Formats: sequence, structure tokens, C-alpha cells
Amino acid sequence: MFTDLNTIGQQARAAARELAVLSRAQKDAALHAIADALQAQQADILAANAVDLEAAREAGTSAALLDRMLLTPARLEAICADTRSVAALADPVGEIFDARELPSGLRLHKRRTPLGVVGVIYEARPNVTVDVATLCLKAGNAVILRGGSDIQRSCAAITQAIGTALEQTGLPVAAVQSITDPDRELVRGLLRLDQYVDMIIPRGGAQLHRFCRETSTIPVITGGIGVCHMYVDSTATVERAVPLIFNAKVQRPSVCNALDTLLVQRAIAPQLLPAVAAALAPAGVDLHADPEALAILSDAPGAADWKLTPAVPTDFGTEFLDLILSIRVVADLQQALDHIATYGTGHSDAILTNDAAAAAAFVNAVDSAAVFVNVSTRFNDGGQFGLGAEIAISTQKLHARGPMALTELTTYKWVGEGDWLVRI
Repeated sequence: MFTDLNTIGQQARAAARELAVLSRAQKDAALHAIADALQAQQADILAANAVDLEAAREAGTSAALLDRMLLTPARLEAICADTRSVAALADPVGEIFDARELPSGLRLHKRRTPLGVVGVIYEARPNVTVDVATLCLKAGNAVILRGGSDIQRSCAAITQAIGTALEQTGLPVAAVQSITDPDRELVRGLLRLDQYVDMIIPRGGAQLHRFCRETSTIPVITGGIGVCHMYVDSTATVERAVPLIFNAKVQRPSVCNALDTLLVQRAIAPQLLPAVAAALAPAGVDLHADPEALAILSDAPGAADWKLTPAVPTDFGTEFLDLILSIRVVADLQQALDHIATYGTGHSDAILTNDAAAAAAFVNAVDSAAVFVNVSTRFNDGGQFGLGAEIAISTQKLHARGPMALTELTTYKWVGEGDWLVRI
């Protein structure tokens, strides 16, 4: 198999020019056609996915990763429903904002435009192929996809279905291209295809993000690595705090906005920590507690039924993606802020408090994409924010921060108008 990245880039750039001037009706028709094609080609997609899964099993892939790779009729139907939901979202392209008229007579406004060509590199989730393609198309962008080698057959089958839909609706098939050649050098090549690609978005672990930042000659949006904190101060109500802690840790522990570290003010720790442990124990959560927290928990009634582990330094600053929670007792708000500044990744951090001044200080001081007051960190999500679907959660400050939905897949141009205006 030979993959010519320059040809892929040229085709994507040409497709992006066509997509940029499409109407919403044309884009939405294509999205509905994609959902129809995925349903029509379900047998081929599931067969390709089965081959990927069998190869992964033979390679000793973990059960958790196999589940991420797995496509089923129900999962494919959910993907189709999500695609139709993207079609229902408002189209950001062409939106006019920041309009003004200057004393010179120059009439100015900003107009939203597509980014152009987006490159997305991701790991073992074939559903990302559809998620990314549909969001990019809705925002008028062409996309070059590079899924992990372990899902290459699934990605190829899904891209084939998408291409069928694009052709049927008169859109350029090259608007969505997948690099399915397993040669890892192609990832490096894509990251240096700056003549054609406008932005790179990696979807995967810290190692992939680091490689993209260090290698790419194209702007890279990184995110999704979440070491999330929740600080509980002495004014919090134990009965109300425990359900939020439970939700943030247990509802879906394998995602980036799940809680990793609980910081508890010393004055409330003897009351809160046993209640937290009792609530989390039935869910199988392993508590990695610092010496002070461990002493409180070990002496509490019911401790024999809890999973208690002495915390080690690496427990703080680790994204567990599992039923593990590190706990530290702190003296006050300032010590909690210092801890978050040292170990946080700028993703999602929360305070539980009944003190308005403490809440305001926390919001002002914590430098994260999302900061919550008396809210579970699990809310840092495009759907929960009312943005619709998202392509990633950015933890950097340029060009987007937080959930990257349709608006974040656009840029803007200045448009100036006048009555045959000359500059004096």
C-alpha cells in the first residue's frame, strides 16, 4: 500500500474550497445521507470491525480497549442518531458579529468562516471517525483522519460509507479522507503537511499529544488529558457534597472529566471523609489517601470494608481513568489552590462550598478550561454545555478552550464596506 500525503492534502484543500460556500441545506442533506449510508452498509462496517477486534485479541489487547474498539448494531445506530443531531444544530458559518461603523465611514464586521482542512489523529475508537467527519462537514471543513492501526479496517469501511453519501449528495468525496496505511511515518508526515492542513487535533493519550506538539509544523489543539480536582471547604454541607463527589468519580470513571483528586479542608475532613468512603465503597473505588486522610479513614467505623491505599507522590497529578481517587487533606483554600496549580492539567476543577467569597476566589485563581462551583466536574462536555456535539475538550488557550463544538471549528474574517471609501 502506498499513501501519497501530498495528493491527499491537495484533494482536501480543493474540497475545503467547495465546502466553504455550501448552504446549510446542502450540508445537512449530506449529514442525513451519511447516517443513511452507515445504516445501509452496516454489515460491511461490522464485518471490518470484527476483523480488527480479532487481530487485537490475538495481540493481547486489554478488555477495556477492546470495548472501546467494538462496534455493535446498537452502537452504530447511536452513531447515526448523533449524525442526524449534528444536522439539527445551527450552522455557525456566515454568522456576522462585532459589527460597527467608524467615523471614517468604514462599516466593519466579523464573519465566521471554516478553518479549512483539519487533521485529526486518534486511537482506538472507530466512532471518532464519524464524530469528527460530521462536525467538520457541518462547519464547512475538509478533514484528514488517521485512526489507530488497530482500527484501520473499521475506519476504512466507515469512510467508504461516508464517501458514498458525499457522492450521492454532490459534495466532494475528498472532503473526508482516512489514512488507513499502518505505516507510522505517515503520522509524522501528516503533522508536517502545513501546505494544506490548517489545524491538527490529536485524540488520545498524553504520549500522542506530546508527539504531535513536538513534531507538528501545523497548529495543534491539545486537550482531553484531565487531572480533575474537587476542593471541599469547611462550609460545605456533607450530605450535599457526597453525591457530587460520587457522581464526579463513579458515573463514568474512564473519561477525561472524571474526578481524580479530592482535596478536603482539615476542619471538615473528620466528618466528610468517612461519608465519602462509605458512599464510594459499593462502587469499588480505591482510595489513595495521604497520611492525614488515611489516619481519619482507618479509624472510622466501616473502614474494614473500604479499599484504602497509602498515597504515593505519583497519585497526585495522575489521570486515573479508573475507579481510583487520590485524597489529600489541606489547611485552607490557598493550599488547595497551590496543589491544583502544581498538579492540574487545566481541564476541570471544582469547589464545594457555601462561602461566596471562597467560591469567587477559587474561580478567579484556578486557571482551567472549566471551573465549577458546587457542580460535578462531569459537566465539562459540549452536550452538557448546550453546544451539541464536540470534537475535543481543549485545555490550551489558543485558539479554543474547553469543549470544541461547531463554533470552535471556525475562524473569522473581517469584512469592510464603504461608499467608495479612501483612506485620508
